[in-house]
Amino acid sequence: MAGTVTALEFQKGNKERVNVYLDGTFAFGLPATIAATHLRRGQMLSDAEIAALRALDEQERAYEQAVRFLRYRPRSRTEVERYLRRKRFAEETITRVMTRLQDAGYLDDEAFARFWVENRQHFRPRSRRALGIELRQKGVEQDIVQEVVDEQDDEEAAWQAVEAQLSRWGSLSREQLQRRLGDFLARRGFDYATIRAVYRRACQVLCTKE
Repeated sequence: MAGTVTALEFQKGNKERVNVYLDGTFAFGLPATIAATHLRRGQMLSDAEIAALRALDEQERAYEQAVRFLRYRPRSRTEVERYLRRKRFAEETITRVMTRLQDAGYLDDEAFARFWVENRQHFRPRSRRALGIELRQKGVEQDIVQEVVDEQDDEEAAWQAVEAQLSRWGSLSREQLQRRLGDFLARRGFDYATIRAVYRRACQVLCTKE
């Protein structure tokens, strides 16, 4: 495919990309920024140079997709890597893009872990153990997981989860409340000691039956 660049034309539907023509025939497309810095009319391109330009194009596409992926919410490094692999980008491309994202400040596993825990504890409180499992599944390193999770108070998180349910449990007997509350908190990873402490607090608010 080696040849001479005879034309560089903006794509009709996307002014951020350029069609590259070699010897009068369309050859490939590139981001306009790459074309502007690497190509000119009359330039001779070897097969190796074309391959390098296409690699740059893939890296740019991968970077743009990763940035869009990160706009929805913070992500761990591993989440971004898995996403790019699902998109079938080459490993070399992924490595370069991850470095670029890191340099641009998009990747911070500690900040992600804190976001994840804060979000969970606000909308669906969970135990330290459950949070740790979730973060490790997302590829966060153990030392970061430990630091962030250890800051959480299981009893307060469990009480926060239960407090929102109390208005619906007001008619339950002690036995029913104990069973309902226990099942509810166990599903969120809380241990027996925490469940027992929160049950006592709930009883102070609700229990009028033996």
